[in-house]
Amino acid sequence: MFDAHVHLVDPRFPLIENEGFLPPPFTVADYRKRMSRFDIDGGAVVSGSFQGTDQGHLRAALAELGDGWVGVTNLHPDTSDAEIVDLTRAGVRALRFNLKRAAGDIAELTMLALRAHAVAGWHVELYIDGSMLGSLQPVISKLPVLSIDHLGMSDECLPYLLDLVDRGARVKASGFGRVAMNVAAALRRIHTVNPGALMFGSDLPGTRAGRPFRDADVELIGEVIGADVHRVLEDNARAFYGLPVKARPAHASPLPRTRPRTLRLSRSDLPGPPTRPLPTIE
Repeated sequence: MFDAHVHLVDPRFPLIENEGFLPPPFTVADYRKRMSRFDIDGGAVVSGSFQGTDQGHLRAALAELGDGWVGVTNLHPDTSDAEIVDLTRAGVRALRFNLKRAAGDIAELTMLALRAHAVAGWHVELYIDGSMLGSLQPVISKLPVLSIDHLGMSDECLPYLLDLVDRGARVKASGFGRVAMNVAAALRRIHTVNPGALMFGSDLPGTRAGRPFRDADVELIGEVIGADVHRVLEDNARAFYGLPVKARPAHASPLPRTRPRTLRLSRSDLPGPPTRPLPTIE
């Protein structure tokens, strides 16, 4: 499996209080212990708003995690081309624009994104409230390569999100405990538009989420996506981050064995209100 959305909080590096919040430590060792029942052999470490533009934590995490791991970072707009190239050597592959919890000049961020793409082939990952997607489409359309965090966050953004997916955007199948949407229906519709779009992410440690990642989230992806689940759990993200897609034995199970039972979900496993019906998918 490839975990395309992980936050690591190393107490050796400075943190910046964001909206009165500072996260507790969550180290590489903590992450490995939490995900030990899964066969994780790569992923993306994503800088949080509370880490500002410090690169020390990301460099240290990628060095400790080793091959198969990449970084997604916050950059100051004045960062030089040479620093972008140096971060690429350390494993960084993308910029993160946190438009939900961190203010920023959209025009300035867009220019930075275009420069990072030209210099090092980086893409942009957006953490954005779904209600903003429609209003920012003229700006978003200028970004050459794009992914959206946490399924876009809300049902109201889904028409805009599906339009972006149709034009090549990727979407993190992550943060199920922080969204206001019917997760199963959103997964199904995104995958229908583009089977290469969805990328699994645990979003650990789930700071400020309604609930953190559950093992049942992976099972939900398997139930919804079916035979294509290996694409969502690994292949799509590896291709997106420029990593080789790993060969699998012909009869390998696409789902990790998280517990010794068949994959049947109870209503308590499903994110969101338990009585909300799935809409009909055209």
